[in-house]
Amino acid sequence: MARPAPSPTVRRRQLAAELRRLREDRNLGLEQVAEQLDWHPTKLSRFETARRAIQPSDARALLGIYEVDPAERDALLALAREARQRGWWHAYGPAVPEWFEVYVGLESAASALQIYESEFVPGLLQTEDYIRAVHRASLPDVPSEDIEQRVAVRLTRQKLLTGESAPNVSMVMNEAVIRRVVGGSEVMYAQLQRLLDVADLQNVTLQVLPFAVGAHPAMDGAFHVLSFESADPRVVYIEYRTGTLYLEKQHEVDRYTVMFDHLRESALPADQSSALIRQVARDLRA
Repeated sequence: MARPAPSPTVRRRQLAAELRRLREDRNLGLEQVAEQLDWHPTKLSRFETARRAIQPSDARALLGIYEVDPAERDALLALAREARQRGWWHAYGPAVPEWFEVYVGLESAASALQIYESEFVPGLLQTEDYIRAVHRASLPDVPSEDIEQRVAVRLTRQKLLTGESAPNVSMVMNEAVIRRVVGGSEVMYAQLQRLLDVADLQNVTLQVLPFAVGAHPAMDGAFHVLSFESADPRVVYIEYRTGTLYLEKQHEVDRYTVMFDHLRESALPADQSSALIRQVARDLRA
């Protein structure tokens, strides 16, 4: 089944890559092009790295300098207009911080996700009560109404797993994830049951990395690798307390892909992972 139209985030990345390619094909430097338009080179750099959405009028000016033929110009201007559309997440305002908007946009268009989590259940699998407990623990000074908005955002993101164009998802969780009781035993029991339900989905593979493995390649923290059906390059996403990192260089993505393969090989197979989750759930009720 065909995937839906790419998100504005993906459109922006596609346009950025094309603008960079056009400039480099003409052997023009950032400063040369910026000077012709009376721009600061930083402005052009932000367009080419997708850090800033470009106005169609600015795109038209660049395409004029690059002497792009009319058919390609019209296609790229259409791309510029689509890149400025609002994604579903904009309706939630500050509940989706600017530094997280890029990830949500990429996630919504990904054809495959490889996720390693070390401390808590991946956001796409969290129950409503678990989400609330995690946010209250990590954001103790945030008002309850803001917490509820963040809960709503995460629940909306979860529709991705069962939508018409659901991505293939491979998740590896540290054993600490299923043993750390978040929100109390009842909340955690329901969360473990949720993991078992999701593990039955055709497009989801869920594995647990047991403590017995000892040292492993991802002891410095969680990461996500996002892949796309189009020509868009894969992206590695790493989140920290006040922001995020997006790694797109081939050698960086390859390194994390290999790391994820090692984690998957070291983790319990899917059926044994489910058995361990059931045992932990039984222990909560003992």
